[in-house]
Amino acid sequence: MLPPVLEIHVVWHPDDAAGGAIAAEIVDHFHGTAFTGLIGGAVEVLVRSEGWLVPGGAPRPIFTPATPPPNHVEPAMFAAVVPILGIALAGAVENDSPWQTYMRDIVAAQKAQADRVGLFPYRLNPAATDGTRLATLVGEYQTIAATPPDEPSDTPRNARCRDLSQALAQFVAGNAGDQLTAFISHTKRSSTAESADVSALIDLVKRVIATTHMRDFFDARDLQPGTDWADALKQHASKGALLALRTDLYPSREWCQREILVAKRNGMPVVILDGLGYAEERGSFLMDHVPRTPVRTNGAEWSRRDVYRSLNILVDECLKRALWKRQQELARARPDLLVSWWAAHAPEPLTLIQWLEEAKNANALPHQGLLRVLHPDPPLGVDEKAVLEQILSFGGMAGVLDVMTPRQLASRGG
Repeated sequence: MLPPVLEIHVVWHPDDAAGGAIAAEIVDHFHGTAFTGLIGGAVEVLVRSEGWLVPGGAPRPIFTPATPPPNHVEPAMFAAVVPILGIALAGAVENDSPWQTYMRDIVAAQKAQADRVGLFPYRLNPAATDGTRLATLVGEYQTIAATPPDEPSDTPRNARCRDLSQALAQFVAGNAGDQLTAFISHTKRSSTAESADVSALIDLVKRVIATTHMRDFFDARDLQPGTDWADALKQHASKGALLALRTDLYPSREWCQREILVAKRNGMPVVILDGLGYAEERGSFLMDHVPRTPVRTNGAEWSRRDVYRSLNILVDECLKRALWKRQQELARARPDLLVSWWAAHAPEPLTLIQWLEEAKNANALPHQGLLRVLHPDPPLGVDEKAVLEQILSFGGMAGVLDVMTPRQLASRGG
């Protein structure tokens, strides 16, 4: 329905045997369930290895926004190139050859259009960039997964995909120079029975984030006196995400509820790290409708692997948000879609009321007819939608709500 947003080109020399396996990992990750809920064309992975014109030669050309494909095919809004730096690639680039020209063209394209073409190398072998011509070409670019993974809690595959997702989220959102910030929401340290467990979990999350390219943000340490946590969340909403450490007392704490509320109202991705120990007195409807991953203990300490899993989800949520916003921009050329609200997450009473209030203030409410909400798959259940319709009916907007996902919209003929 829309032009493509992001194309990821994975480039490796066919004699670097591990290159194909890594490319397959990247294909699986970005074609996996995390991104299938977006409109088709949000992210595509293309591989470049085998010779295009002659066996052993350079691969098929990489098309960028500045150098579109032939036959009037519309280029992607962003092109990201992931060269896998192996010994064979370094050898092929060392002498004047089609491979050297190919890599030079990639670097030239990135420098000519840095806001639309990204270069994210992965170093397969340190010797590939040790005094080589390949190092001269791409040495200034930060590599993904540059340090060994924290095994066995983390894996090389997860580290590569997490680093690449984060880099792409910053690139597509226009924040390439800013680290993705993980705001950590938690109950305050106190004399309660869960205090020691909370402190241990906070310390673990801090240590794990320190092994990544993310920046952590804890209110007790990072806020200056007199600074409001809610304001900090609003200011960083476009380049951050909230990781909520949901321990036993978390849902009942007023400040924790407010942090979730502010994050959701400002479109910030929220991931719940569920560290329930004994029981919750009650939950909170403010904290539902977001990805949730468990963190367990082995009887003595929290699982480091579970924390890494939550961070993997967190960076993917940030990339999904960036891609969805770009699709919303592209949809301005498609008024026939009749979408009133491009919701980056499935709507819920909290976010629906927030959008209605903002639309009312901007005089953008549909006075008659359709209120169409488009959000990424999976779709709402029948009963969930019925609750939203009931809320609207009390506001005098009965029968105007049409909540759908890209697949549902496409099934109607777009």
